[in-house]
Amino acid sequence: MIDSPDVKAVLADLQQRDVVARIWRKDHTVWKPEPREITNRLGWLKVTDFMRQQVPALVSFADEIRGAGFRHVVLLGMGGASLGTEVLRRTLGTAEDSPRLIVLDSTVPDWVQSVTDAIDPAHTLFIVASKSGGTMETTSFYRYFRKLVETDRGEKAAGQSFIAITDEGTSLAKLAEEAGFRRVFVNPSDVGGRYSVLSYFGLVPAALMGIDIKRLLDGVDIMRSACGSDVPVRENVGAWLGAGMAALSLKGRDKLTLVTSPALASFGLWVEQLIAESLGKEGKGIVPVTGEPLTDGADYGDDRLFVCLRLKGDDNAAIDTAMERIASSGQPVLTLEMAECYDLGAEFFRWEFAVAVAGAVLGVHPFDQPDVQAAKNATGRVLQEYRDRGHFPEVKSEVSLAGLLSKVGKGDYLAVMVYLRQTPDTDRALAGLSRKVRQQYHIATTTAYGPRLLHSTGQLHKGGPNSGLFLQITAGYRQDIPVPGEFFTFGVLADAQALGDLQTLQSLGRRVIRVHLESSDGDSISALTSGL
Repeated sequence: MIDSPDVKAVLADLQQRDVVARIWRKDHTVWKPEPREITNRLGWLKVTDFMRQQVPALVSFADEIRGAGFRHVVLLGMGGASLGTEVLRRTLGTAEDSPRLIVLDSTVPDWVQSVTDAIDPAHTLFIVASKSGGTMETTSFYRYFRKLVETDRGEKAAGQSFIAITDEGTSLAKLAEEAGFRRVFVNPSDVGGRYSVLSYFGLVPAALMGIDIKRLLDGVDIMRSACGSDVPVRENVGAWLGAGMAALSLKGRDKLTLVTSPALASFGLWVEQLIAESLGKEGKGIVPVTGEPLTDGADYGDDRLFVCLRLKGDDNAAIDTAMERIASSGQPVLTLEMAECYDLGAEFFRWEFAVAVAGAVLGVHPFDQPDVQAAKNATGRVLQEYRDRGHFPEVKSEVSLAGLLSKVGKGDYLAVMVYLRQTPDTDRALAGLSRKVRQQYHIATTTAYGPRLLHSTGQLHKGGPNSGLFLQITAGYRQDIPVPGEFFTFGVLADAQALGDLQTLQSLGRRVIRVHLESSDGDSISALTSGL
């Protein structure tokens, strides 16, 4: 725990207000006077009780899929329906005898095509995952892959290549019944999207990958007890994490910088959505900084809190040295240690509880996402204009990256929003951009791929404090892909999402520019960096 008077004061206040016990009692007044989207969003606290009962059926279903000869599983989903699964995939991996899982959460045509090229549709199980059942991207993915499967297997048999994870009564649940899906997993409706990784949304894909979901849940239950209502706040591992991050953010250290052991590198994908979407609203927020290249302590401003998530037995030499150097420079550093990779489930719960506590300290509603819907509405308007006029509205963004960064003030950060296919090449080039910006301007940098970010950090960008400088990067596509039954292609949809987000940020007075690259490779990004 960070030994700070500010953190101690917040812990004392939480104890006095009995906040932890009230959270477990599902008392909405912990956060807001009205219960809207609170009392019906607290199922994550005990969802593992329900999921533990489903373990035998999930294991049996995974055996069925292996026996049916499926060689790949493709998860079609966005945000809370996909990010937790991606972390499970990268951290725990796929068992040798299980089908390989791929997550598709981008409408960028090059990304969609890369998944198409990697699979045989006739031997692939597709998971259509959406809490609301009407997510535009997910629906478009389904239509595209449904047509491919029908071409190979025929219209009647195609449904057996699809399963759905959704809430009861959604349009997706109805579609699944009408289209002959192999199975529909109806998730508890009181579990919100970004809190759903320990429900069907995370555990169905986990079972299909051959992950030992009982072992995963065992760890969650131990952590749940450590965050229980009977544990004093100072000993409650979820409460003091939430208190620490909130207390320091109120003192200006609102850039929570996550550093992980190599095997846990993907954890930031999930935690940045949890923090940004839960706490970034009403002009408040904590900025999650994940995957940022580490540099000398002198490059960091006084707006940081470092959290090191360390896996025992991993190759930790580099991060241990970096954390020692950063701590010696006067930065606050908090270290959390995992004994093994299966402790991942426990960390999911710890951070969920911590963010709920942080919301109580900051006075924000941690379970809604008002500005995510605003971005969806903006995409709809742009698509309608494209349909009516045959082209997109004109983009006005004339400032250079150097011009944007000339506006940097104390406590600001740069958010790089990239509408390209993610590759090791683009990742390396973006890391170089992040490193150079921090060394020259001493500000935090975040990097996220669109349109995934619209279901994650996009809420913070629009609803959080006006401390962000936003760089949107777009490029042309090698080829476009039609969306069956729609007037738009995947390229048009991705462009509409990027433009809608740009327009929304501009309308809110955010400092934002767009840079359109000639090509989508790392060299083009590196050229942008060299311009600084």
